[in-house]
Amino acid sequence: MSPLMLVLIAVAGVALLLLGVIKFKMPAFIVLLLVSILVALAAGIPIQEVAGLVTEGMGGTLGSVAVLVGLGAMLGKVIEISGGAQVLSTRFTALFGPRRVIAALTTAAFLLAIPVFFDVGFIVLVPIIYGFAKALGVSPVKIGLPVGAIMLAIHVVVPPHPGVVGGAEILGADIGWATILGLAFCAPLGVLSYFAAKRINRREIPMLAETAEQFESFGAGSSDDGAVATKTKAPTSSMVISMILLPIVMIMLGTVGGSLVPAESTAANVLGFIGSPSIALLVTVLVSYYLLGVRSGWTSEQTGKVMDSALAPAAIVILVTGAGGVFGKVLTESGIGTVLAESLAEAGLPVIVMAFVLAAILRVSQGSATVAIITTTGLLATAVEAGGYSTVQTALILAAVGFGAFGLSHVNDSGFWIVTRFLGLSVADGLRTWTVLTTMLGVAGFALTAITYAIITAAGV
Repeated sequence: MSPLMLVLIAVAGVALLLLGVIKFKMPAFIVLLLVSILVALAAGIPIQEVAGLVTEGMGGTLGSVAVLVGLGAMLGKVIEISGGAQVLSTRFTALFGPRRVIAALTTAAFLLAIPVFFDVGFIVLVPIIYGFAKALGVSPVKIGLPVGAIMLAIHVVVPPHPGVVGGAEILGADIGWATILGLAFCAPLGVLSYFAAKRINRREIPMLAETAEQFESFGAGSSDDGAVATKTKAPTSSMVISMILLPIVMIMLGTVGGSLVPAESTAANVLGFIGSPSIALLVTVLVSYYLLGVRSGWTSEQTGKVMDSALAPAAIVILVTGAGGVFGKVLTESGIGTVLAESLAEAGLPVIVMAFVLAAILRVSQGSATVAIITTTGLLATAVEAGGYSTVQTALILAAVGFGAFGLSHVNDSGFWIVTRFLGLSVADGLRTWTVLTTMLGVAGFALTAITYAIITAAGV
């Protein structure tokens, strides 16, 4: 099938998806599955392989997302109902003042995102975002957008995240320089994220009904929780902070500690186990079960009911995210992104520009930032190796790839669904806010990278 026809099929698929969700208000889960099947058939994928592709796309996404979302939702619920989120938001508001709370939380998110994957970190912060929004009397969107955006920026350009680490291996880029440059670029992006999100949020954005209901009842408990009436004391702010930091410390221990011991050794395997995001969150949920629940006055049964009550709303996020993975899988298997990238690679653009544009095309066509980074660096590897670029130049090329994979987060990206569903955004509002914000920051990040590249090249470094 011709490259033009594949592109037209992809465009038609996205248009059909948006029409079904925005115009006809159909459930996103159903529309994503239906459009994925139609695109697969139209792109020439054999009919006998389509059902298996749907299962593979769903399973591949949910294998990592379902456990993290489920455990994260449980942790968030017990922090919420125990009064922890309210205690922490009140404490931070008093400490920094109402006008600086969002900036403070965005800064905290910057640090949190370094060792923790984007989806894990965002899910862990959701109850804190809700608590701060309640304390300030604003929509969670006003806080969640800049927090999510800076966390995603870190995820695509700063090691030890998988895309940038894998890309560095392929290009032969120095991890140390990748880390230094990535953090240097993301620091001003954090400031830009705060002000750009403030500009995007200048009008009031309505929340989806189910999320608005959860937000309105946030921190108040309900009869279904079965525990609020017998709770004897709220946790301290330090205890809540400890629950947030525990999975981060465990993940960081696995990442940093694992790099200090011989690969495949017993110590490396143990540290890898401890630092696994799912294990880190499971341990944290168990600790919070006791410290925030039983020790603070709930019975074991009441604590269990509080945690179980988090799973029903989390199921919507899990299923929609999985269906988004199906759509991304179909677009990948159809070869749409690869065809576009290979065509562009023949255009003769400067390598730094090509790195950004190729990654952006792969990002928008198949959804995953990690896949976009790995695929782009694979396409550029030969050119970079033959170009005789310096260590710093190669690290900058890798950063350009990461920023290309940053923007254009839309309906085929699982992160899009996690952010929009937890913040209560409709698909249309998600495209107007989250997609616009990530694209702005991706372009700004590339501009910083390109300017630095020009200076470094002129200086002969």
